[in-house]
Amino acid sequence: MARPTRFATVAMLDAVPPGTARAVWADGVPLALFNLGGEVYALDNVCPHAGGPLVGGARAGPCAGIVVCPWHGWRFDVRTGESPDLPGERVRTLSVCLKDGAIQVAVEVPPAGSDPTARPSTPPGQS
Repeated sequence: MARPTRFATVAMLDAVPPGTARAVWADGVPLALFNLGGEVYALDNVCPHAGGPLVGGARAGPCAGIVVCPWHGWRFDVRTGESPDLPGERVRTLSVCLKDGAIQVAVEVPPAGSDPTARPSTPPGQS
């Protein structure tokens, strides 16, 4: 059974202008935001191959919608999370909502008694 979700504010829209990416956290989970021509997409900021920070990767393809993991070159479509090279490989995407200049992403409501703010001090891809 899926847990309920809520929208969490992770950044202001002006902090992620078109053509850029930014590492953020939502409830202790490292995420990557990508702004493709004014459309914002969110996905896990951890490559499923070896844990590389996707936000630090080069972008290619139509509208720069493909991110390349900087560690080993695995590629993912930031709109769908799917790998164009490896059928069945994907990274999780999250629903995005823009509200009053803020970027919000859908996150699972944490179980009772957990600490959703517990996280490492620096998101992958940022120093």
